[in-house]
Amino acid sequence: MTEKIAVVVPARQARAATPRRHDVVSAALKVFTIAGAVISMATLLFIIGFVLINGVPNLSLDLFNIKYTSDNCSVTPAVINTVVMTLMSLLLATPLGLLSAVFLVEYADNTSKIVGLIRITAETLSGIPSIVYGLFGLLFFSSTCNLGFSMISGSLTLAVMVLPLIMRTSEEALKSVPMSYREASFGLGAGKLRTIFKVVVPPAMPGILSGIILATGRIVGETAALLYTAGTVAKIAGITESGRTLAVHMYVLSTEGLHTDKAYATAVVLLVMVFVINRVSDILAKKVGKQK
Repeated sequence: MTEKIAVVVPARQARAATPRRHDVVSAALKVFTIAGAVISMATLLFIIGFVLINGVPNLSLDLFNIKYTSDNCSVTPAVINTVVMTLMSLLLATPLGLLSAVFLVEYADNTSKIVGLIRITAETLSGIPSIVYGLFGLLFFSSTCNLGFSMISGSLTLAVMVLPLIMRTSEEALKSVPMSYREASFGLGAGKLRTIFKVVVPPAMPGILSGIILATGRIVGETAALLYTAGTVAKIAGITESGRTLAVHMYVLSTEGLHTDKAYATAVVLLVMVFVINRVSDILAKKVGKQK
């Protein structure tokens, strides 16, 4: 009768014989993550440094005159137009985006094909180039609606452009609120609307504000869509008049080739303006988050 002899391999030798692929993959991912972070930070610092080095020496008091002339290339009208354009666009897009997100999260059936189609459409619209929005604004708002080249035409175009962004970020923020909040509110006898706006929306407000901050950054830095809708007139414009924002002002100066130094100075002003807006919005979001 043949006897079977069991060969016992020590546990340490078994572990050594097994390839440690997960360790290699983890190390590789760690290296790629660190490299990506370093490259991103280096690129950001390079862009900021390049703008500051070329723009700060060209800053002067004439650059901030109230009235624009071909000599001073003042940015003050563009700054005012940028603020007005941003406020008008957000006043139009924020309520629609927030209410749309509330409907999709709190009222709509998630298994419905229509709801799925709405989400896919919003995600698709978020990736459309801004030049397409500019052509749409030119054909619809400026021509069909007879608004011409005006601030209101540009604001409506930008509102349509950032609406999907605000809607999707607000929707994800509302989804992050635990269902127990809603159940507790319903258990205390609160109605649907009171539960949504008193219980669900406040905890989600930091996420909603994050979407509004991203939308603000896109509005402030937009150029292509405004060239076809708001125009390039260098003055403090009314809502029915043509006017240029800071980004458009910088683009026009750089393409003309006559005031490249002023274009770099405008880039510094735009950079500072975006930083201030993001900082103020971040502080506001933290205060809202502490009060929830």
